[in-house]
Amino acid sequence: MRSLSRFAVPLCLLLPLIAPAQELRITHGAVDRQVFQRTPSGFADIPLAGSATGRKVNGKFVELRLSSRSGPVPGFDWIQFAKVQKSLVQKSFWSATLSHVPTGGPYRLEIRLQDSPSSFTLEDLLVGDLWLLAGQSNMEGHGDLIDVQPPSELIHSFDMSDNWTVAQEPLHTTVSAVDPVHWPLNPDRQPERLTGDRLAQYISQRKKGAGLGLPFAAAMLKFTGVPVGLIPCAHGGTSLEAWSPKLRDQAGDSLYGSMLRRFRATGARVKGVLWYQGESDANPKAAATYQARFLDFVKSLRADFDDPALPFYYVQIGRHISSRDIAEWNRVQQAQLQAEPLIPHAAMAASVDLSLDDGIHISTPDLKRLGLRLAKLACRDLFPSTAGCGSLKPGPYPLNAALSGGILAVDFSGVNGRLTAPGRISGFSIHTPNGAEIPVIFKATIDPAEASTVRLHIQGKIPPGSVLYYGYGKDPYCDLTDQQDMAVPMFGPMPIGGI
Repeated sequence: MRSLSRFAVPLCLLLPLIAPAQELRITHGAVDRQVFQRTPSGFADIPLAGSATGRKVNGKFVELRLSSRSGPVPGFDWIQFAKVQKSLVQKSFWSATLSHVPTGGPYRLEIRLQDSPSSFTLEDLLVGDLWLLAGQSNMEGHGDLIDVQPPSELIHSFDMSDNWTVAQEPLHTTVSAVDPVHWPLNPDRQPERLTGDRLAQYISQRKKGAGLGLPFAAAMLKFTGVPVGLIPCAHGGTSLEAWSPKLRDQAGDSLYGSMLRRFRATGARVKGVLWYQGESDANPKAAATYQARFLDFVKSLRADFDDPALPFYYVQIGRHISSRDIAEWNRVQQAQLQAEPLIPHAAMAASVDLSLDDGIHISTPDLKRLGLRLAKLACRDLFPSTAGCGSLKPGPYPLNAALSGGILAVDFSGVNGRLTAPGRISGFSIHTPNGAEIPVIFKATIDPAEASTVRLHIQGKIPPGSVLYYGYGKDPYCDLTDQQDMAVPMFGPMPIGGI
């Protein structure tokens, strides 16, 4: 048998004849599962930049194809996208913007070099609406992780580790956040990020964490059909001062700075903001100035987001099982209520009627109700031409109270259909000027001639200067909503006319 060795060519002689593999990379721009904020006309621009290596890559085009589940998107089937150029440091690069990508997804983006058979892909991109979630623990989410809102392929989240993922409960995992402001304290009382086995153990043992963000997104998707991206930024136990815009320059070492950084990291454009905070300000020092500071916060946020009409939806704080600071709790609630008409492009949802999973955190089932309430506000304001949105009203808002013939009539605006309660209407109380409750209400009914009015039936006299409350105290029993489950907010002290 003839030996093959005499015909072998030394490998060193073959190497110059083999062209180096052409390699295309993305260095900036889109990543898997990213959500891009669409313009008012319903399209998004996707910036991409990268490098190219190999022989004869300069001057070639980067080509791409954008596909949905039904096939290539019209106008995006292997189009020439960018030309590779050599920089002064002998590196080849390319950059361009993929313009006019329509609302929808999940999209698959394939990218290749001209005349190259190989390509790489970005998966599950969405074009839709981004919502930023901020505030304290009831926005962070502390509901029991039982029967939580299921995930959807059309709802993604920029998690606190700065990764785009399919959104699922819990949305907030502060212990693994990129920004130090969210890190827990270690035994040496120093902030430390959890990683590796410690993070895995924390996640495996977690029993709470359901929030309102994912239910809100699911409701918005159902209303509009538009994909949703969520940017969770909340942190439990934080006061409004901790969110001060004055701390913006501290970046990831402050809550406001961290929120701004994450806003910019996702494209610096969002559809709106969801806010739930105020419990930590229900104390004598902070409650008195809460409204002014809250208005300043919203104004500063819109300026820093470069959007003076940025939609802003917030929650009036609900219940708390505690005997401390009762007056200040109601003062913060009233400040939030009175702020609503002072903030354009904003609306408030009530939570005083909702159940709890512990002494202060709303239960998982009622977080779903609260998320839907916020979605109805956003749907009504931002999608008035969408079926089921334009006819919605903002929910009951207290107007006045007047006594006549033993009936104290309490009028509301913004009611969807009629006011309703699952049982005996509860939550109203009358107080003397010095704050003492007067037990004179023996029945509450909906006015049969005016479905937006509650009739409080009075036995006895109401002293001059007395006032009306709904939801007085930190743990009232309130059950009054309208037919869209938009709840009557806590209010008071409201002057009583006719006495």
